[in-house]
Amino acid sequence: MGKFVNNIEEFFAFCKDNEVEFVDFRFTDIKGAWHHITYRLGAIDEGMLENGIPFDGSSVDAWQPIEKSDMILKPDVPTAFLDPFTADPTIVVICDVFDIYKGQPYEKCPRSIAKKALQYMKEQGIADEAYFGPENEFFIFDNVRIWTGINRSGYEVDSDEGEWSYDKNYEDMPNIGHRPGTKGGYFPTMPTDSMVDLRAEMMQVMEEIGLEVVLGHHEVAQAQGEIGIKFGNLIEAADNVQKYKYVVKMVAHLNGKTATFMPKPLYGDNGNGMHVHQSLWKDGKNLFYKEGEYGNLSETALHYLGGVFKHAHAVASLTNATTNSYKRLIPGFEAPSILTYSSQNRSAACRIPYGAGEMATRIETRFPDSSACPYLAFSALLMAGIDGIKNKYEPVGPMDIDLFELTLDEIREKNIPQMPHTLREGLEALIKDHDFLQPVFTELFVDTYQHYKFETQVWPDEARPTAFEFSSTYSC
Repeated sequence: MGKFVNNIEEFFAFCKDNEVEFVDFRFTDIKGAWHHITYRLGAIDEGMLENGIPFDGSSVDAWQPIEKSDMILKPDVPTAFLDPFTADPTIVVICDVFDIYKGQPYEKCPRSIAKKALQYMKEQGIADEAYFGPENEFFIFDNVRIWTGINRSGYEVDSDEGEWSYDKNYEDMPNIGHRPGTKGGYFPTMPTDSMVDLRAEMMQVMEEIGLEVVLGHHEVAQAQGEIGIKFGNLIEAADNVQKYKYVVKMVAHLNGKTATFMPKPLYGDNGNGMHVHQSLWKDGKNLFYKEGEYGNLSETALHYLGGVFKHAHAVASLTNATTNSYKRLIPGFEAPSILTYSSQNRSAACRIPYGAGEMATRIETRFPDSSACPYLAFSALLMAGIDGIKNKYEPVGPMDIDLFELTLDEIREKNIPQMPHTLREGLEALIKDHDFLQPVFTELFVDTYQHYKFETQVWPDEARPTAFEFSSTYSC
């Protein structure tokens, strides 16, 4: 699997062969959400694909003011794929955003930032390729209800797999009684795993649009799944996350279900992570590999990891980008918050996966989640790692014990650093510690990002009473 076209000439030939009628140009905002604008194929010519598509940048959150709203979408033609969900043949092209006022790639375009990060890595002589392998987990629910207001707020998700459904009376069918239960969802067969066919359909559709699918399985939580796809370079990996999320949501939708990548939708059960495997390569050699060392990790790999850990609080604002993210990062739910590394140990913030030889040696940061914009998350990890390599930062570890068993007092006694406990902490760290991100993330971007997250996530969340607060405080 992979590319369907390599250049503009092949693009038009591919469109003709597949009787394409529409061209869908897509770009990513700072939240990580895809936006799109659709053209009739007959309205598109070679010049538009080379020079770009105009659009209104003021209508995208935290982007341009209305008096400077004209922007350009620059199509990356080799990203083209046929949309598997449209009624009429439609080809999707992923785009970067160009700033006509500064005559440069837009400094708030996540995909453009990711390209700058790779270019910076090469210019600094660090490496010539950065490989990323994200693992995106998701929930599939049968129904979701959300309400919020001055005097009421709440939510309810439902799934036949949920343990709350054991005593449910169904009108048209019996209650089958086979359910994974809380934390019981890892690898059961049917009928306990009720999502086998749904995941299979997702895997097939992913392959149709060019993703190289490796595996699929039920995850630990009830109603939770994961599909594994092959790693790629930073840009490919982030593009693939966008395609992956699109397919999961749409296949669920067309089957009368609803899919979410929300980090922590269920209280008391595991949440959704986006574990990120990483390695740097130069001249065809894996810079993270040194045979015989702990986990076969080289000094370069440890310094890279040292940079990630040193800047982890600021990085978290980009890798764990919502207030809900930090409800996942608590001990006991396979979401590590202790900043150390360990070989094959899933309780550490960084795991060194088992793998034989140079090709398989890598690090796996386990704290990120899919609420992050993948381009920004991967770029932040890379920039922190580069800073670690340049300054020879050393990570805490290795620690091979079950870190989930440590008490808070023991963590303090051992002086083990932790992830931030809230998005506010992460954003405040970003404000103080973002020199390592420059020149790839500009001051304007950092300022825009932190204000946007405070205004749309932190302050609205902090201002709202919760059901738990009522249950614990109402009678005080």
